[in-house]
Amino acid sequence: MELISNIFIGIFGCSAIYLVGRKDKWKRYGYVCGVLSQPFWLYTSINNEQWGIVFLSLFYCYAWSSGFYNYWIKKGSK
Repeated sequence: MELISNIFIGIFGCSAIYLVGRKDKWKRYGYVCGVLSQPFWLYTSINNEQWGIVFLSLFYCYAWSSGFYNYWIKKGSK
């Protein structure tokens, strides 16, 4: 499971950073990828007892979710 988690962290994490850095309509998809990466970060960090990373992952989850809300849910964001 650790290998699968690391693969998804790489896929979703790299995609999130790349997409958020764009200036076109694809930017909003970066927040989706960022939110999708967080369960894998949390699983890996809890499984390896890296409590500082758990704390950071919870903050990143909040930050990615805020972007998701602003670009996908909030009225007038499209």
